[in-house]
Amino acid sequence: MKLPFTGGCVCGEIRYECNSRPLMMLKCHCRDCQQITGGPYVPAVIVPLKHFKLTKGALQHHATPSLNGGHNLRGFCPKCGSRITGAENPERGIIGVTASSLDDPGWFKSTMDIFVCDTQPWDLMEPDSPKHQQYMPR
Repeated sequence: MKLPFTGGCVCGEIRYECNSRPLMMLKCHCRDCQQITGGPYVPAVIVPLKHFKLTKGALQHHATPSLNGGHNLRGFCPKCGSRITGAENPERGIIGVTASSLDDPGWFKSTMDIFVCDTQPWDLMEPDSPKHQQYMPR
């Protein structure tokens, strides 16, 4: 992985860069992620919010309730609908970037699976990856 790493949406209206190594990389199997993407999970790269910046365009946001009582804020391209971010949390100073939005998604390596309580029978998880029923322990 080369820094800064970059990415964006399918139509090119949104571009971003991050000049920090990921804090973690994971696969979220929650029902919200399944329904929003149409897939079994969202591969996410969690980075410090202060090191992430949009270099082109502005995200449109949508929030769904979270189990912690707050909201899971997700960022999309307003033109093509590509999901770019999730788990935006200014209080914790983190933001999740979807691995599929990376210019080079080949370096994504998940270190854990979260919300495996919602995993579908047709979702074939990596057997050696640590599994968490819901959120990972802090």
